[in-house]
Amino acid sequence: MNRDQKAVISATEQFVREKLDGEGSGHDWWHIYRVWCTAKTIAVQERADLFVVELAAMLHDIADWKFHGGDDSVGPRVAREWLSSLQVEPSVIDHVCQIIKDVSYKGAGVLTAMKTKEGMIVQDADRLDAIGAVGIARCFTYGGHKNRIMYDPAIKPVMHVSFEQYKKEQTTTVNHFYEKLLLLKDRMNTDTAKQIAHDRHHFMEQFLTQFFKEWEINSQS
Repeated sequence: MNRDQKAVISATEQFVREKLDGEGSGHDWWHIYRVWCTAKTIAVQERADLFVVELAAMLHDIADWKFHGGDDSVGPRVAREWLSSLQVEPSVIDHVCQIIKDVSYKGAGVLTAMKTKEGMIVQDADRLDAIGAVGIARCFTYGGHKNRIMYDPAIKPVMHVSFEQYKKEQTTTVNHFYEKLLLLKDRMNTDTAKQIAHDRHHFMEQFLTQFFKEWEINSQS
């Protein structure tokens, strides 16, 4: 990576940190930081374009559709404006914005295949942060942020068949494990991510086993 690219990375880090620092839904700067670090690790293993991977990882949640009325065009637009202000090469901007547009999970029945190796890496890094111990913590943080109830046996998980259904469906925090988190292990793109996902997936299964064991005890008392 040349000096100009490093300067862009540094400026983007500061931009994203200032914008998302202290955000309370689990999509804060530290989520970005973890995804960024994981994406860099995978990119080295997969021999991908590190400049594109780093920019897309840092900007992937700069304006998440979940906080903009379901509009998934806001994130790519904000990223494009920022990178254009730094005079980044147009082909790089297009690549980064395409990754941001495609990266999000959009429902159990919705295919979200990435178009490039760099996109696959950023998607994997983002999804790895949604599973395991950190993923569990983020899931309950987001559930509280959205005023979701933790669990209700009468409300069953829904395997959403469209992005629109996924955006509108009311669910519980525990249902989100079945509607998304437990599905991610088998949707990793790279061999590196698949290896990391295995243990994190198992940890979530153990958590849910214990959760329902405690739930049943309380239900019987």
